[in-house]
Amino acid sequence: MASFIVRDYMSARRMSFAPTMDVLEAIDLLVSENISGAPVIDDRGRLLGFFSEKDCMFLATQVGFHNERAGEVADHMTSPAVTVEADSSVFDIAKLFLEKTPRRYPVVEDNRLVGHISRRDVLCAMREFSAKP
Repeated sequence: MASFIVRDYMSARRMSFAPTMDVLEAIDLLVSENISGAPVIDDRGRLLGFFSEKDCMFLATQVGFHNERAGEVADHMTSPAVTVEADSSVFDIAKLFLEKTPRRYPVVEDNRLVGHISRRDVLCAMREFSAKP
């Protein structure tokens, strides 16, 4: 089971948002890229938070019902971001998905963002695990 670690199933594609990005632009990227969220990083690559569909739902209530301006990603992101380590067990991450609401987590290694892992990635690992003799 040692091979069933996050690093082996995470997406190394590191889409992220700048804290100053317009929220509506970020929403457009979430929809066009078909993802549920992405890390928010500063110009030095430091993880500041996470901007997700859930954050957008809160925003929809503010903009839609109160006629407020959308603002920047930093105004609506979840901070600090809950992260997982690249060498964590996929099975531990499955438990985390059961206990918490995020659909994906930023993956860090030596405090650096190296990718993200989603519920679907964990399902792929489980499918592979069940196929092992």
